[in-house]
Amino acid sequence: MYKMRNRAMNLFSNHEVLQTIRKSAELKRKEEGRPHEVLYFHKVDDPYSHLTINFLEKFYAKYDIHLKSVLVGDEVKETVHEPTLYGDYCLEDVKKIAPFYGVDFPATTYPESSLVNLANSILTAVKADNFIDVAKTVSEALWGGNAQKLIDLNTTFSASADEVKTNLKKGNEVRNSCDYYFGSAFYYEKELYWGVDRLHYLESRLTELGLNKEQNNDPVCILNTSAPETLESETKVNLHFYPSLNSPYTYVSAGRVKDIKEHYPVNLITRPVLPMLMRKMTIPTYKGKYIISDAAREGRTHNFEMKDIYSPIGAPARRAYSLFPLIDEKGKGFDYIYDLLKSSFHDGINIGDENYLKGLVARLDLDWNEIGKELNTKKWKKVLNDNAKDMYAGNSWGVPSFKVTNSDGTNPFYVWGQDRIWLVKEEINKRLS
Repeated sequence: MYKMRNRAMNLFSNHEVLQTIRKSAELKRKEEGRPHEVLYFHKVDDPYSHLTINFLEKFYAKYDIHLKSVLVGDEVKETVHEPTLYGDYCLEDVKKIAPFYGVDFPATTYPESSLVNLANSILTAVKADNFIDVAKTVSEALWGGNAQKLIDLNTTFSASADEVKTNLKKGNEVRNSCDYYFGSAFYYEKELYWGVDRLHYLESRLTELGLNKEQNNDPVCILNTSAPETLESETKVNLHFYPSLNSPYTYVSAGRVKDIKEHYPVNLITRPVLPMLMRKMTIPTYKGKYIISDAAREGRTHNFEMKDIYSPIGAPARRAYSLFPLIDEKGKGFDYIYDLLKSSFHDGINIGDENYLKGLVARLDLDWNEIGKELNTKKWKKVLNDNAKDMYAGNSWGVPSFKVTNSDGTNPFYVWGQDRIWLVKEEINKRLS
């Protein structure tokens, strides 16, 4: 089983394979005489779709493409592991990041179902060439709680409940056929791009194909950040880092966390958790494929490329985790996790191998005679369970997650994902500047 998992992970993360798929897809598109068609999946009550729709007109104007907007409904259930936490987190996340994109997001709760139904009725009835403009107006009204605006629009654009149901079902089928499961995503010729966080990758691909109609290559979605590369302060904040040993996104984040540790006044507290697959969560193959390929794409961007992957799921992870509490007590917790991740996702090493662990302990200038006594003991389980409980307290169930607090542990600020490392730096900068 582990050989199949490793083979799949290496296949999905391989850049040469990606390039081959792209070339093949473009060749087939030309042979079939199809235009450069980009699909955009819009979900009216998805906070991220509100962000994305604000940039859709600018994106469409910049590239010589056919943009097809697809209205979708609920996410694929098997891909959402903690539905309540997921909903709460998405709302809070967009509230945090929208100002940095210059987008107004006034909502404090999700819109009422009656308003969602109105929004879907309007966008089911609207013509394709008018979708972007109307969808933006609908989104502003929906998340701004402007029921009257939606009612007024519904007098012009109106579809029956059956028509809406059929349209959403059709949209979900299109989305699912592209091996995706959420809203706010783009699809172009065998590749997916999620929202404002990934649109720049699609832009780069379209530019390489000669489809950029403008002279500049500036991304459509620009973050307005102020955090410096290096921050000096006599005061420190606590930065809690929640990694797991089987997470490609954690691997991609490790180098950037190390950079924060070296250039920001933080007390870095490393708090590992079990991988999702070892927390009795299942990840469908198509979601796993997207995660690996997307993380690999991010890794290449941030100079932390995946090379030879050896998944540590199961016994290797348990053996490696068993040494963590004592190594962390010695002040080497982050360095230990950093090396384990690099070994798993770059060097193709089985991190459960005792000789490897002995070598790593030696590289950390620690004594194996002392550290090795913890191998295969069970003390680590409570440590990781406590870490997971604390991570969940911030509506985060995935990794890597982060928590910033004052030096005394007060005023916690949680974010989830290596996508939000820039936001971690913004929060630290805000507290210390």
